[in-house]
Amino acid sequence: MAGPLRPRARRGGAEEALIRTLYEEHGNALLSYATRITGDRATAEDVVQETFIRAWRHADAMVNGKGSVRGWLLTVARNIVIDRARAKASRPREVSGSPAAPPAVRDHADSVVDSMTVLAALDQLKPEHRDVLHELYYREQSVAEAADTLGIPAGTVKSRSHYALRALREVFAQEIRPRRPRRPAGAEEVVA
Repeated sequence: MAGPLRPRARRGGAEEALIRTLYEEHGNALLSYATRITGDRATAEDVVQETFIRAWRHADAMVNGKGSVRGWLLTVARNIVIDRARAKASRPREVSGSPAAPPAVRDHADSVVDSMTVLAALDQLKPEHRDVLHELYYREQSVAEAADTLGIPAGTVKSRSHYALRALREVFAQEIRPRRPRRPAGAEEVVA
């Protein structure tokens, strides 16, 4: 008793010989037909393979003498091509991605970390320096516009922006520089 989990009984050698004979007689014609209707040799080879698998499964249709064997094979091949085209049309289009191509949506984690670093550095500045940088870089104002907004002379805006940027560079340099653990006062290094 063959259940759904048991392997199928192996088909006889006569059916395999029939398929070999069919392939020898009709394989080239079927491949050329499939290549012509698909436009692609590799796809045509897949179609021919599937056609002969179906012929093997329906070997009784090949030997019953009804109709042309080549006609049956060509019809099956055409139906396989049509089925593949319908299946491809019903699925969303596949996007071929290459490792060299950047992803469609970039990860924003780096920009978030950069923003957090800049905001933390700005918090360490004096309020007047932070205000000047805010007007010049965030609001994209000119020196004269920032001076009007803040109510200070243009020269003061220039000097504050200079000192503010220098202070930011120092903060970033401290962040990048490796930090050494501090030793408690009076502790001496022991050399073994």
